[in-house]
Amino acid sequence: MVKRAMCHIRRSGLFLAILACLSIPYMPDAQAQAAGGIEQNFANSLTTVPTDALAVSGAFYVPVYSSVSMSQGRLRADFSVTLSVHNASETRPLILKRIAYFDTAGRLVESYLKAPIALKPFSTVEVFIAATDVRGGTGANFVVDWAAAGEIAEPAVEALMVGSVGSGHYAFITQGRPIRIIGKN
Repeated sequence: MVKRAMCHIRRSGLFLAILACLSIPYMPDAQAQAAGGIEQNFANSLTTVPTDALAVSGAFYVPVYSSVSMSQGRLRADFSVTLSVHNASETRPLILKRIAYFDTAGRLVESYLKAPIALKPFSTVEVFIAATDVRGGTGANFVVDWAAAGEIAEPAVEALMVGSVGSGHYAFITQGRPIRIIGKN
């Protein structure tokens, strides 16, 4: 009886796992976003970059984990990473000057902006890195440089990591930390 119940639980778990995988949007590789770019993928979140002088600026450091070492380094779990940059201002555009992805050794892996962009109030842009893209390694990070033409609410910058190890599925977030004092240029 117990054995039959366990078999039923395993089949139900497998069915739910397959169903969950089918509900996840397909993204073949990390370059899929780069092909369209933030400017195209998030066009509805963007506005014209203001021509006014930039009065305030800042930068965020966001630690991310595209891979995590386990079992004393003998096993590695790979995670997808979604970096989100939210304009927390209700009235002013937020100018993003740089979104750069670095690996464990501090080398630039990829830069996601060709030129500064401006986010509409309360809008968001994202950078997605697939779990199969392990270029960042266990100590990967992003640096996000931002500015505004006047006083503005500090942006919210965070990363969501999602992955699985064996039959377990994991998700966790990290929050960006200011690395430059926000103030007048």
